[in-house]
Amino acid sequence: MAFNAPLAGPPRYTVADSPVGELLFIGDGESLTALYMAATPGADWVPDPGAFTEAQAQLRAYFAGELREFDLPLAPTGTAFQLKVWSALTTIPYGRTMSYGALATKFLGQPTASRAVGLANGRNPISIVIPCHRVIGADGTLTGYAGGLPRKQRLLALEKVRVTG
Repeated sequence: MAFNAPLAGPPRYTVADSPVGELLFIGDGESLTALYMAATPGADWVPDPGAFTEAQAQLRAYFAGELREFDLPLAPTGTAFQLKVWSALTTIPYGRTMSYGALATKFLGQPTASRAVGLANGRNPISIVIPCHRVIGADGTLTGYAGGLPRKQRLLALEKVRVTG
């Protein structure tokens, strides 16, 4: 997936409830630049609920089990390696998981980069839409998630994924 470059200007935001708690949508007026769980907007950010109508509609459909693939303009900010990892995350299909090592090998051609993939995964600014929750430990167990392991487990359960621990 190709990402857009974020536009200049103060971030726009809105907050919405979801089955995994409050979500903070952040964007530049055209693209979603971040989607955080239980976060607080910056003091200089501009409230703009209308800018996130489509993102909210797609998230509602996802949580209702009606949407398996998001189609939104995204503009995350990160290093070239992070952007490559985040793009690879978007190719993990709904209802499937992949280990950090498999992601490093299959999409990046770097079988020894599982730790770097894990770090990039943990810095994913657009949770759920860029599905970092679909990455698990090599032994099939749940491992770190910025939104907390209970949320990760809930997202995977929504997608009918069975994981251990």
